[in-house]
Amino acid sequence: MSAPAFPQPSAVKELAARLHGSVITPADPEYDEARRVWNAMIDRSPALIVRAADESDIAVSLAFARKHSLPLAVRSGGHNVAGHGTVEAGLLLDLRAFNEVTVDPERRLVQVGGGATLGELDRATSAHGLAVPVGVISQTGVAGLCLGGGFGWLTRTYGLTVDSLVAADLISAEGEAVHADAHANPELLWGLTGGGGNFGVVTSFTFTAHPLPPTLYAGNLIYHRARWHQALVALGDWATELPDEMTVIANVMVPPPEWDMGDEPILVVGFLWADPDHDAGAACVERFTRLAPPEIEDVSTVTWPEWQSVSDSIFPKGVRAYWKNTAFDSLSEEVINVLIARGAEQTWQGTAFDIHIMGGAMGRVPAEATAFPDRSSAFWLNIYGFWTDEEQDEHHVQFVRGFAHQMERFSTGGQYVNFSSNDERAPHGFDAFGVYGAEKLARLTALKRRYDPQNLLRLNHNIAVPDVDTDAAIP
Repeated sequence: MSAPAFPQPSAVKELAARLHGSVITPADPEYDEARRVWNAMIDRSPALIVRAADESDIAVSLAFARKHSLPLAVRSGGHNVAGHGTVEAGLLLDLRAFNEVTVDPERRLVQVGGGATLGELDRATSAHGLAVPVGVISQTGVAGLCLGGGFGWLTRTYGLTVDSLVAADLISAEGEAVHADAHANPELLWGLTGGGGNFGVVTSFTFTAHPLPPTLYAGNLIYHRARWHQALVALGDWATELPDEMTVIANVMVPPPEWDMGDEPILVVGFLWADPDHDAGAACVERFTRLAPPEIEDVSTVTWPEWQSVSDSIFPKGVRAYWKNTAFDSLSEEVINVLIARGAEQTWQGTAFDIHIMGGAMGRVPAEATAFPDRSSAFWLNIYGFWTDEEQDEHHVQFVRGFAHQMERFSTGGQYVNFSSNDERAPHGFDAFGVYGAEKLARLTALKRRYDPQNLLRLNHNIAVPDVDTDAAIP
């Protein structure tokens, strides 16, 4: 690991004096831990880390990065698989202190700081019988998840995370405080519903919250290899008749040792019924199990925070990770054959794939209503790695890439940026045109030109500004 470039000590001292938060440099004992992100494959050394305490700290940090020509990374939860929450020889702006969650149960509104995690949000809303649709790992940052779209266990019931976003406050790249809602800067609010962290440092999100029962009917239906075909055919049939209350995510993986289920890959059909009528949920599940009886059935009633954290142990901070994703429309025989063949190859712990059944509330939002790229697909496939041994990098990355390439012929074109590692085969690592298409990219580019014309905020799934040279050395 090479030593980072470093601004003059006098400049750093001056920066620290202007902050209400703190500055961490490579000389500080907490530096090594402070620079790390969730994905251990991303090993970068910032020149300095600013732990911002308030909005003025953010503006000061952005000005410092501009003045000293430092590449800038913004971190909320640090869970992004592409590793955008850190930077080599630049300034890392850490927002973790912005983690306050305020719930207005009467108006069903939730204000969430830009450094809060899903777990912090879930615990605050569930105390009032409410929820915001978010992702499935509780340590994930709300900011990164929301700005990319937000899939999870309430997608079919209440839509994507961005579908509940009603307002946001941010600091632009030039240090200006900006509020966006349906009346003030509505186009900016649109850009935040899937356009990533391209337009400013979001300090606060306001979401509509939705009613959720105190206990939820949820579970996992488990199948060994001989029954995968039957289960996947049944999954395709079930998907055509699912009510909004039911969200389903199927997974193929080698179970971790603590599950005590052997070391052969299994198919797990996970479900969540987001309605107080558990009997109706059981009847809905029975329509599937009648077609594909599970070998193991782990079904119970749980609270929302409990269900949201069941997968946390599989994805602890420090795993090595590489992900690809694609959308498709049918669990046809051809698709099922590929899924079974690739799943059966996974005889190791370290790679897996999820099949998200889409539609429901998410699918009824008009395509133009948000910047999120694709709402029309029936299924979304996330192929991912989560290993610890560096020697496995090449094998596991190639497996994920090969699987994704094999699925391309079935793809409907959708890409979900939160499920995407950087891809060195695309220009600058991200094909914005391929993700957003011409019309949405034009709107996002106009917003970028207005709020970040010099592309200071480029360590993200970047919306580049034409004619602005920002190739400057982002490792």
